[in-house]
Amino acid sequence: MTGEGSSICGTVDRSGRLVSADSRLLALQLAAGGEADGVLAVPQLASLVRLVRSLGVVVSRGIVAADGDVDLELWVRAQPDGDFIRLSIAGWTERPKPVLSDDQRTSRARDLAAVASDGHWSADVALRITSVDAQLRRALPDDWEGQRLLRLFDLDRDDRGDLPIHDAVFDKLAFSGQHARVVARTDIELWMHGAPAIDSTGAVTGYQGGYRWASVPHDFLVSEEPVGSGDPAFVDKLDAALRVPLARIIANADQMAAQTDGPLKEDYVGYASDIAAAGRHLLGLVDDLSDLQTVEQPGFAVDAERLDLADVARRAASLLGVRAADSQVRIDAPDLNEPLWAKADFRRALQIMVNLVGNAVRYSPEGTAVWIRAEQEGDIAALIVADQGKGIAEADQERIFEKFERVDASEPGGSGLGLYISRKLARAMGGDIAVDSAPGFGARFVLTLPAASASLPD
Repeated sequence: MTGEGSSICGTVDRSGRLVSADSRLLALQLAAGGEADGVLAVPQLASLVRLVRSLGVVVSRGIVAADGDVDLELWVRAQPDGDFIRLSIAGWTERPKPVLSDDQRTSRARDLAAVASDGHWSADVALRITSVDAQLRRALPDDWEGQRLLRLFDLDRDDRGDLPIHDAVFDKLAFSGQHARVVARTDIELWMHGAPAIDSTGAVTGYQGGYRWASVPHDFLVSEEPVGSGDPAFVDKLDAALRVPLARIIANADQMAAQTDGPLKEDYVGYASDIAAAGRHLLGLVDDLSDLQTVEQPGFAVDAERLDLADVARRAASLLGVRAADSQVRIDAPDLNEPLWAKADFRRALQIMVNLVGNAVRYSPEGTAVWIRAEQEGDIAALIVADQGKGIAEADQERIFEKFERVDASEPGGSGLGLYISRKLARAMGGDIAVDSAPGFGARFVLTLPAASASLPD
């Protein structure tokens, strides 16, 4: 059923509480477990409100929210207004909710934890922290590794008095919306989410998680001390200085291109789209520089777990599906009945595959395909990404793995860091990346990692 008529409106205050709402929005709030005047309980709406509060600009976007036995497709416009965020919801459309298994629900949450965060963390089955990204590490004590999550973070209860993470761990489920403060820096607040890592026997072996900043003081994000490119904290400070203004530029440009505030001349819409694309390119460069700092740290290592590389390949293909469709390129991923067990870090393996498949899509002609194949030979598991592009000369095949190098610098593309970082990550997991290509015959990139047992958890 498609909603018609005037927009559905609501108002959220600075603390995230719903202070006023039309009847349909109020019903959705109550159905999500919230209270009439409580914290916004619909996660997708709450996330959008936090984004608008952070950027200070109007944002319009489509979201999908659960409502009982159906999913709601909503077009939401969120506008800052003093101490409030005004919500206007149009296109209220009901869709049958897909039936998902527990594994599929966990998979979706795990993908979110891997790619849709300001940063990441992981923990073992006893919730002892095993890894955090460089940005969050700066707020933690030097002996953070192996410490229990509850010793490093003060967790806040929700409106019902529950701790989302505790309920999730007890039921072996994913969680989101866990508000926390860093014990060593109580002025730093974040929203944590995560999903269990489950082995072939169904046992939980740990948690993979992510976070979004809720409140970060100026002195943490931007140091007043002069720094140079040789400073190990330089990229962290560059990241903090650039990420928010770039996000604001992209949000404004997207808003203009979508013509949410009224029609524009066609050339202006094109300009706005170009600005948004350039902003995303720069934001990608910031991400690459942050990763570059991480992989070049002395003693850099990656934790490994037993995982299905073919599943990682399918996830990468799914994440790049829209880009491939826009380029009229087909991605042929491994079948569901073709598992490839390996020892690797899920988030880093996914990052590598997104880079390899993304490059293949970028350099593929319209109407061609990108193939991803899963193979095992002895104790080596391999994912092969093959395209039908113009290929890479033998003289360039090692050069493209160097920093800031690309096959053809005159063509639009990334920063020239993706393959360098991906190979560093692969080697940190005991594997490698190789290329096999010839001009005019496409390229084959091969990610190899240590194989794992198909029957027993490692």
